[in-house]
Amino acid sequence: MLLAAQIVTGIVALIHVYIVLLETVLFETRGKRVFGLTDETAAIVKSAMSNQGCYNGFLVAALALGLFWPDDVTAKAFAFFGLACVAVAGVWGGLTVKRSILLIQTLPAAVGLALWWMV
Repeated sequence: MLLAAQIVTGIVALIHVYIVLLETVLFETRGKRVFGLTDETAAIVKSAMSNQGCYNGFLVAALALGLFWPDDVTAKAFAFFGLACVAVAGVWGGLTVKRSILLIQTLPAAVGLALWWMV
């Protein structure tokens, strides 16, 4: 069960690395296309997206600590925290931005939380 929890946590972390890149480094090119933004809208929200990318980077950090921290109890706490934050943010995004966020973000995080709960 531990391996499954770690694999799902790693997948969630990788999803968020991609999101960080879309919201920051790749926003002008791929990011605005993925988010369905016009050039005008992208210019308006660019700073806010970059800030959002920074926060998603913190989620990646928590998930990475959950995977690589040497103490099992502390690692599990980081994984729980990171996955819970991702799940809550995914629910909020699904309600306020786009329903597909529930599948892309919330569902994997919820599966990860359930797996860690069983460890």
